[in-house]
Amino acid sequence: MPKHNPILITGAAGEIGGASRTMIDMLLQQGHPVRAFVRRDDERADGLRQAGAQVFVGDLLNIADVTSALEGCRRIYFSMSLSHYYTDAVSLMAAAARAQGDIEVLVNISEYEQSFMTFPKMTAPVEERRAWLGGLVTDWSPQQRAHWIAEQVLEWSGIPTVNIRAAIFVENPILTWLALGPLHNGELHLPFGTQQFAPIAAFDVAEVVANILIDPSPHVSKSYELTGPERKDMHGLAEDYAAALGRPVVYAPQSVESWNETYVDDSPLADLPHVAEHLKTLTRLIAGGGYGGTTDQLEMLLGRTPKTPRWALQNHSRIQTLASARNEKAQSDRIA
Repeated sequence: MPKHNPILITGAAGEIGGASRTMIDMLLQQGHPVRAFVRRDDERADGLRQAGAQVFVGDLLNIADVTSALEGCRRIYFSMSLSHYYTDAVSLMAAAARAQGDIEVLVNISEYEQSFMTFPKMTAPVEERRAWLGGLVTDWSPQQRAHWIAEQVLEWSGIPTVNIRAAIFVENPILTWLALGPLHNGELHLPFGTQQFAPIAAFDVAEVVANILIDPSPHVSKSYELTGPERKDMHGLAEDYAAALGRPVVYAPQSVESWNETYVDDSPLADLPHVAEHLKTLTRLIAGGGYGGTTDQLEMLLGRTPKTPRWALQNHSRIQTLASARNEKAQSDRIA
């Protein structure tokens, strides 16, 4: 692909350190033009312009906007915030891409559970289906079903597609800003009991996608299940928080339902029912062992050792802010 063809990145206005923004910076640094699709023309859009990206302001649910944004692009990264219109947006992007007709690749950010949300398992007898759905989970969240449908739509469309089925990000709200309150008191409140899982750094996902967008041909029609490099129980994860914060942190187990009630139902997230339902289903899935597996596909795609959860926490803005506040208080106490 000639370097004058911009690469279209949706979901581009995420916070600095998020996968889309990191990916944009990586592509620009390697000389690839980027068209960043954003919902609002705000300070985040200005930051993208300053970094060197073209900024397209539009609505992923407006086919005219999607078609205009895609003009001249042959490679696409599709991402969208949790939304009950997610499947609509994927379908509109697929329709616009088919109409344009010269797309080389669409990289679709999906979810890890898509690797076991197969048609036979989803249509098995009810008790068997519940077992496949991860212990306490008896149904998928609307967002998880939307990702499943999105993968089907992209396959039916005939567009050259790569599905990135990433495990839970270290930067997921469950592991970051929802955990901040208890971390002030040196406690990690999570509802995962003795389960182990391998969270993944958004930086690594961004690098994998950037590499695929630069050289898509070896990856087209493939789906990758990506997990982080370290399978952690909650005590091991607490040690990573302690290292990032520079203070002791202990794991304080919570039941799934009490955690969901405290951190989702009794929080501002309750005003976002689609998001709330997804987060609650995800906690049940992890607590039931649904994310216990690991793969080596991330290291294979990166060609290097992936970033650890500790690295991701040490480089997360909210965790850094908490660590800085703690250090400033300690210095103030010493002076006093």
